[in-house]
Amino acid sequence: MTIAGEGDDASAIGDAAFVLLLRERGVRDMGILRAMEGVPRERFAPPALCAHARRDIALPLPCGQSMTAPTTVAAMLGLLGVPAGARVLEIGTGSGYVTALLVHLGSGHVRSLERYAGLARAARDRLGSDLADATVEIGDGLDADAIGEGRFDRILVNGACREIPPHLVAALAPGGRLVGAVAAGQGTHLAVVDRAAEGGLARRAEMRCRLPPLTPGRAHVL
Repeated sequence: MTIAGEGDDASAIGDAAFVLLLRERGVRDMGILRAMEGVPRERFAPPALCAHARRDIALPLPCGQSMTAPTTVAAMLGLLGVPAGARVLEIGTGSGYVTALLVHLGSGHVRSLERYAGLARAARDRLGSDLADATVEIGDGLDADAIGEGRFDRILVNGACREIPPHLVAALAPGGRLVGAVAAGQGTHLAVVDRAAEGGLARRAEMRCRLPPLTPGRAHVL
């Protein structure tokens, strides 16, 4: 027999346990915790892996891609520091989970680029009403032509590169910030690029992380 409200209670307990896990692993930003509580990761996970969605692990996606582990996502979002109303560019939509988090953190609009058409279509379906504040495009974010002439307050690169692509740095608006991963000889670490209001750039390396490499080029089959 199913008791009325039983499913809601179970969901609430799951949400609380997930937030507690994130706090125990060092996530302290209350805005990020609220967003991760409010955006169910299982909604974006492959159906066969939904039972593992609230574990702090990466999950495989079609096309050889993956959902980044929640604490790594939280670290990237914490470094990004999304202000209310920000124009955000996301490179690598994947499942759409991080896109939804960016919306729930108060972005004015998120433009997300995904090289795999199948992933982009599935992400749009999962995002649902969040698409009012986001667009998911099929394109190669490592190609300067795909970015165009727009300028963004925040840029998030969901994957590792040998160096931060110069065209992405050029797409930062004054006062803007980019967060991505750089794969070097000593491993992969998160990197932050800030553009000052007068246009100067400052770069710094942050924590080590585990992010797969970004593949250049738009996929023509998947």
